[in-house]
Amino acid sequence: MPSPLSHMNDTLADFASLGLAAPLLTAIDDAGYHRPTPIQAQAIPQVLNGGDLLAAAQTGTGKTAAFTLPILHLLAGRPLHPHPSGRPRCLILTPTRELAAQVAESVETYGKHLPINSIVIFGGVNINPQIAALKKRVDILVATPGRLLDHVQQRTLDLSGIEILVLDEADRMLDMGFIRDIRKILALLPAKRQNLLFSATFSDDIRALATGLLHRPATIEVAPRNTAADLVEQSVYLIGQKQKRELLAWLIQERQWFQVLVFTRTKHGANKLAEYLSRHDIEAVAIHGNKSQAARTRALAGFKDGSLPVLVATDIAARGLDIEQLPQVVNFELPDVPEDYVHRIGRTGRAGAAGNAISLVDTEELKLLTAIERLMRKKIERASAEGFTPSVHAEQAYEQDLRRAPPPRHGERRSSNGPKPRPAPPRPAVRSTPPARPARSSGGRGR
Repeated sequence: MPSPLSHMNDTLADFASLGLAAPLLTAIDDAGYHRPTPIQAQAIPQVLNGGDLLAAAQTGTGKTAAFTLPILHLLAGRPLHPHPSGRPRCLILTPTRELAAQVAESVETYGKHLPINSIVIFGGVNINPQIAALKKRVDILVATPGRLLDHVQQRTLDLSGIEILVLDEADRMLDMGFIRDIRKILALLPAKRQNLLFSATFSDDIRALATGLLHRPATIEVAPRNTAADLVEQSVYLIGQKQKRELLAWLIQERQWFQVLVFTRTKHGANKLAEYLSRHDIEAVAIHGNKSQAARTRALAGFKDGSLPVLVATDIAARGLDIEQLPQVVNFELPDVPEDYVHRIGRTGRAGAAGNAISLVDTEELKLLTAIERLMRKKIERASAEGFTPSVHAEQAYEQDLRRAPPPRHGERRSSNGPKPRPAPPRPAVRSTPPARPARSSGGRGR
């Protein structure tokens, strides 16, 4: 049985061979990692060399550490004096709040033995604590594009000192329509800087963005283009849309799933499914863009620590989820974009662990299934739920639930997505002045 010291020696040998500083090696060992993943082994030396990088890897392969570790090494090795407040040296852009929080956590984990300061800013929360944090020295800034531009507009942030720019999950940023915001941000940065573009997949749009952003970049593609994790066992259950939720509840209880991430196509669908499961003694919570950041954070924390067995999510809300050894992912509905299927099932089977992903597919989704199989160049196994029988009233109950429109729960903003409650009967006017227009929410796309 190897001793803890021998484990540390292995860590030092493997990661030290990449050229990382001793404080980083200590932090890596503290985190329990002993060998670099393929994307880390290839990307870290390239980043340390100071050149631009275009990198693609499957989700769950250690992509975040592949850029946070060498960035921490570079910044610690060239301290800046004086260092004005609110003038970061590295900017890491992410498409969603959850991914921003995950990246910021990685920076803190690996940089804890270094004199490096970092902060994370995103929308959906009070901007004032962020303004206060930016009045201090900042080395690494992790941000979503919308809130970053809010700070720029309020002149609480100076981007003229950026030495390293990272676009993380760049494919998702383009999917979410952030290209205009990205261009605005690029115009604010110094021309001389190191650029790192990380993406789960390489699309033609990503390559076009890289052409305009990167200068003679090294290119790393750890896995074949748009392939799913090899360790994820995939299967399909062919079933009508109105029977899906009964089958899902049966599978969770029959197979005793204790931690399952369920994907729906819409926010309203996520709410309805979570409500249905909760009514059938399966604790479930939905997360999506209409949830407040505090509500999303609570749900994610409960799901990660195991106290919440089922998390129902939309694609955007789930982007950046990093849960070690997540055993089960369910596609309650297939995504419209085949590449999103790869991102979804990449939540399981991470960092060498085995995982399982099932899809509940209605006849109207067969074209989507064909597109996914064509993308992955493999046929997904068809499975049958032996012992499951839909209830006689399944379709009627489904239709009744669709018509039921509960008021928004605490922590959720009213959405235009889904049925709206029946308006109350008009009451006589009692005032002569028009009502004040409600304030617009700042919790929009990635803000």
